[in-house]
Amino acid sequence: MIIRTCIPGIVAESVNTFSISRLGLADRFEEYPKLRELIRLKDELISKSNTPPMYLQADLETFDLRELKSEFDVILLEPPLEEYFRETGIAAHEKWWTWEDIMKLDIGGIAGLRAFVFLWCGSGEGLDYGRMCLRDWGFRRSEDICWIKTNKDNPGKTKTLDPKAIFQRTKEHCLMGIRGTVHRSTDGDFIHANVDIDLIITEEPEEIGNIEKPVEIFHIIEHFCLGRRRLHLFGRDSTIRPGWLTVGPTLTNSNFNSETYGSYFNAPNSTLTGCTEEIERLRPKTPPPKSDRGFGASRGGGRGGPPVGRGERGRERNRGSFRGDRGNFRGRGGPHRGGFAPR
Repeated sequence: MIIRTCIPGIVAESVNTFSISRLGLADRFEEYPKLRELIRLKDELISKSNTPPMYLQADLETFDLRELKSEFDVILLEPPLEEYFRETGIAAHEKWWTWEDIMKLDIGGIAGLRAFVFLWCGSGEGLDYGRMCLRDWGFRRSEDICWIKTNKDNPGKTKTLDPKAIFQRTKEHCLMGIRGTVHRSTDGDFIHANVDIDLIITEEPEEIGNIEKPVEIFHIIEHFCLGRRRLHLFGRDSTIRPGWLTVGPTLTNSNFNSETYGSYFNAPNSTLTGCTEEIERLRPKTPPPKSDRGFGASRGGGRGGPPVGRGERGRERNRGSFRGDRGNFRGRGGPHRGGFAPR
């Protein structure tokens, strides 16, 4: 018997085995036609509204982020943590960053009034330090996206054990922080909630020491936030992407120009991707408040009837028509209390 879970692309075949199917981005939502069409339409709109890819080789230890001369709607950070190199058991091919150094980044100084931060923080102590960074930058932790690493294509691969870990680690976390006031029910121009899930399941990179993250994190961000000003810190040549400004020390080239980049957002509302009527119709929406769905707004109110206060509720109990009235309840023993036989 095959049991289907509520997560698209995952099929549990038995109690003890767990196979993963249809995890590619192209066919992830094969069995969900409405969601598949929504993703297709959003990807088309994102592709049309993307800025050309821009990138800047810079040492983030010394580079002043304010020199970018822009505020950003989304900031994705992928710092080279010591944890990654500790797990591989090999020497770091680039300088790894401590959490104290990461916290010193002036993220709050380049974030918009309403903005989101996505911070890859590993699977160990980074969960606590990542939350501290979000607070220090002026963000509230909102979500935790988990990357589950599979080994379906390379089941015999041996994994170096982290000497600081109790269990073998097969996942990583990406914390999401929010700045400003954003409501899913009223800020549909800036966010579309519940389009994706908070779980990424992909193969672990085969090359030892490869710290590449799943490309799906970009799709999750782009589907969620409609802001066009997207910044990727600690990016690499392999992560340069349309619609994003990529900044990192290991980039081999640069094409960033602050005036050119700023010109993409001069027109009114040009910082947003916009939306279409069909996307608006298909996207998940927050249910309206109870008061907007015909329910009584006052205390004690019921469906289809007037609101009942505390005093009215007490008088209701003394009416003969009230179900459960002690004086008129007829149980198995007759019209006496509770239906018990008389003594």
